[in-house]
Amino acid sequence: MNINVLKLGRVDYGEALGLQERLFLLRQQGKTSDTLILLEHPPVITLGRRGNRENILVPEESLNARGVKVYEVSRGGDVTYHGPGQLVGYPIMDLTGYGRDIKQFIWNIEEVFIRLLAECYGIEARREEGRYAGVWVGDEKITAIGVAVKKWVTMHGFAFNVNTSLEHFNWINPCGLTDRGVTSLEKILGQKLDMESIKDQLVEYFCMVFRVRPQYASQDGIEAGS
Repeated sequence: MNINVLKLGRVDYGEALGLQERLFLLRQQGKTSDTLILLEHPPVITLGRRGNRENILVPEESLNARGVKVYEVSRGGDVTYHGPGQLVGYPIMDLTGYGRDIKQFIWNIEEVFIRLLAECYGIEARREEGRYAGVWVGDEKITAIGVAVKKWVTMHGFAFNVNTSLEHFNWINPCGLTDRGVTSLEKILGQKLDMESIKDQLVEYFCMVFRVRPQYASQDGIEAGS
């Protein structure tokens, strides 16, 4: 089975959300194939379905002055931050081809990062099954996960802290948690990483875990139904 891989650069969150929504509808209609979108965002805060605005710790006026928007979105989870140096992935996938198992889908995403971090960087990462979605190094989250599923098609996805400015997480209680921290690959390794190399590693491990083959595509081609 193939999956379209769309590698983008830094994209405004609202623009990326519009792209997701279009592909989400096309996938529900069977007019395009499964797709994995990989990109970065300018600084932005998103609030999931069960999100509590009290977990945004900075006044809205202060965020506006920094050009940081807040979006209320349909994914699960509470509040999260996206910004430069963070690799964000949006799998638009029909789970009817994966046993219609949402828990397994999230487990697989976690497994991608657990294997990648262990095998490429010697970092022991873990999941917390039955508690919090995501991937942790010690008590610090390195990958956040929040998805939405309708008619068995997924959208939203994961955010992997590579060279992310961790100071920006002081704007929020990440995922609504006050007793946990966040970390990044840069913080753990003590050096910045090349984002394009990380994208390539991510595609390799994503395809390994989900047992699919990558098919690199253009946005126009995917929206046209390739």
